[in-house]
Amino acid sequence: MSLGTKFKSKTQVVKGRIKEGFGRATGNQRLKREGRAGRVMGNLKQSGEKAKAAFKR
Repeated sequence: MSLGTKFKSKTQVVKGRIKEGFGRATGNQRLKREGRAGRVMGNLKQSGEKAKAAFKR
């Protein structure tokens, strides 16, 4: 996994957590859902890259 890809995935997870937290704090369901979706997408990208790297070896 390249450093750039890893960094992008991690930042997406962090942004999702922040957005989800703001959604919870303000009671905004849309922000909460978007944050959760961003967090999940970042985690999926990380998992996909790890699996790809494992099969390359």
